[in-house]
Amino acid sequence: MSSPYVVCVGVVTIDALALVDRYPGADERVVGEQVSIVGGGPAANAAVVLARQGVPVAFVGRVGADPAGEQALRLLEAEGVDVTGVLRDPHTTTQASCVVAAKATQTRAISTLAVPPMTTFTATAQELIAAAAWVHADHLGYAPTAAFLPKLTPRPLFALDGGNAITELDLAPVDLYVPTTQALVARYAAGAGTDVAARNALAAGASAVVATDGAAGSSAWWSAAGAGIGRADSAGAVHVSAVANVEIVSTLGAGDVFHGALVSALCRHLPWREALVAANATAALSCRALDGRSAVPTLAELDAFLGAA
Repeated sequence: MSSPYVVCVGVVTIDALALVDRYPGADERVVGEQVSIVGGGPAANAAVVLARQGVPVAFVGRVGADPAGEQALRLLEAEGVDVTGVLRDPHTTTQASCVVAAKATQTRAISTLAVPPMTTFTATAQELIAAAAWVHADHLGYAPTAAFLPKLTPRPLFALDGGNAITELDLAPVDLYVPTTQALVARYAAGAGTDVAARNALAAGASAVVATDGAAGSSAWWSAAGAGIGRADSAGAVHVSAVANVEIVSTLGAGDVFHGALVSALCRHLPWREALVAANATAALSCRALDGRSAVPTLAELDAFLGAA
């Protein structure tokens, strides 16, 4: 793999998806428009985005020694994602989810298997991470990544998907913290607003914070230490509106896609505003399909869309 490249650490799943006009009531049968079995997981979906956009990427996580795990890894390999650092654990099952997406409300309901947190990396995974330019972790990938990176000199930049709750979160080792606006405010400034929360997160140790807010777009704040990540000369902030001219089938996985696309843009050394534009557009375009992967644009498709827009 060439440098720079990214290692995505965390969850990979097999998902059963159904698209319906509306959610069924208790004991009600609703005819769906689509039913699919696909790969998912926050870190795994982000890895697919990076591969689609030409960034060499590896996925590090854990699957069971079961058919679902082999299927999940085959789907990643088919996208060009390196899975040599994945742990095949005979003592657990591969995480799987059942997802129902409702067109009327553009929402989804998810039921998922609980899996124990990942606590260690294989030797191959450690080698991949040590040689990476970036490591992107989700909520299950955070703890082992935060424990391992301080052992490296120099170490990769650390991007964290903060959309799901992380109980013992320490932002000191995090270069790029990317929660939802709701999660950011709840943790760092309940009742005080997004800007205060973001600046509190910077004070807690993050070099840069990017908050996603669905149809309201995304915003970035960065300290002097994080300015260079997005080609800025000094500390600052920027907001970019969401993309409006895309027909939405399902928003499933759009947040995961945003994270992968943001790291992809920063690997290409785009400034903060352009990086948010690219991430917003990639996430919006992914919503053209039921799952979080099949409609993710390549870099050429993204550039064509942005040029037309």
